[in-house]
Amino acid sequence: MATCDLCIKNGTLVTGTETYQATIYVKDEKIIAVTAPDVKLLEANETIDAAGLHVLPGLMDTHVHSRDPGPTHKEDFYHSTRAAAAGGITTVFEMPNTTPPVDNAAHFDQQKDNLSSKAAVDFGLWGICLGHLNNNKILELHERGVISFKFFWGYAVHEKTFQLMYNYKPGMDNVIPPFHDGEVYEMMEHVSNTGQIFAVHAENNDLIQTLTSRVEERGGSSYGDLLEGRPSLAEVLTVQTGISMARATGVRFHVLHVSSGEAVELVRQAQHEGLPVTVETCPHYLFLSAEQYNDIGSTMKVYPPVKFKKDQDAIWEGIKDGTISAVCSDHAPHTAEEKDGELWSIPAGMCGVETLAPLMLNAVSEKRISLNRFVQLLSEEPARMYGIAPQKGTLQPGSDADFTFVDMNKEGTIEVEKLHSKSKVSAYNGFPVKGWPVRTIVRGRTVMHNGSVIEDSTGQLVTPVQKGTAIHG
Repeated sequence: MATCDLCIKNGTLVTGTETYQATIYVKDEKIIAVTAPDVKLLEANETIDAAGLHVLPGLMDTHVHSRDPGPTHKEDFYHSTRAAAAGGITTVFEMPNTTPPVDNAAHFDQQKDNLSSKAAVDFGLWGICLGHLNNNKILELHERGVISFKFFWGYAVHEKTFQLMYNYKPGMDNVIPPFHDGEVYEMMEHVSNTGQIFAVHAENNDLIQTLTSRVEERGGSSYGDLLEGRPSLAEVLTVQTGISMARATGVRFHVLHVSSGEAVELVRQAQHEGLPVTVETCPHYLFLSAEQYNDIGSTMKVYPPVKFKKDQDAIWEGIKDGTISAVCSDHAPHTAEEKDGELWSIPAGMCGVETLAPLMLNAVSEKRISLNRFVQLLSEEPARMYGIAPQKGTLQPGSDADFTFVDMNKEGTIEVEKLHSKSKVSAYNGFPVKGWPVRTIVRGRTVMHNGSVIEDSTGQLVTPVQKGTAIHG
């Protein structure tokens, strides 16, 4: 009898639409066959008995800031990808606001080499849109294989380093102010020519500047004051403008980390109109709300900020009715010292890549979503949206042998000191979870088993399937 590298038997396979018993055979990092449980097709060099476990197509986190190269005292790719593996994630998409940013082909190549030597899981690279600074580099980034393009709407840029300025004030030296709408329109035109996604951090800087100044003038410092300075309207205005420009340019417009119910409704209406508009959200908008701030504290400060319970409920509705295509972490660590201070002065962001899947699996246990919907949100839909299906996101022959084994009966508590990230700051410390990833397999190789992460760096770059041609979907 012929042999293969790996056989996974006795598991319950879960896709976005089906749940069934089957045996999986792997050879040369690919799935080569999926058979009925009682059919022995090949001998295997390694056999894994997945009895009692659900076997899912490898999970993805499409929104990760590993800060590498950059402020790596907070995080680096070695630690973030081991945190990903520990959390059942087989592929991460790394955001482009590094030092230097992924703004041209040379920097793409440099980042690929940098991260490949550290990666515990596979990874894609976002490209950044910087208006006139790199509009003429968009096509070369597309041809190199960026996963898609991100624009930090409302942020200023340092004119020498091209780094984002998170606390921009008019009159700062060596700073390019936030781009105006005409410049954004031109960015969309350039990205539209590639067929790839134009994804935005959606906050209206002009409104935030005006409202924040009002709050600061009266000495506001509470979480309620923070929301007054960065209200839902700041997101809504940007999403409205983006949808209108997408209608005009034909670009595939994607709203990152949606935080308000009103913005979800705008996307829903755009989708009903048939526009190429998609949206993602994150666990902090699904499991936290402003009403919890006094209990959780400043670890929950993120941008856009976590809003109210009514927004949380509306975002869950977007999950359930299919308006929201993906859930990701927006993993953006800071040190405990940096997050320990006055609310308005501390940075926004926290660890998330390791807790993404456990939190969403707990939602499955609570019957807020099905395990099939979980697979859609964290595997199938991201792979389709970003053009890496069927290489990723399926359990079909020919696909990469990426699997996440889940024990839906396992119970535990999220403990920040056990996180694998370099900085261990999370608003979810002490959260109880039922349903945990217990094995992570990347291209046929186990990188995590029962919480223990394998130390080798064998992750590889993944690029859109139609690399070099227009991507439509």
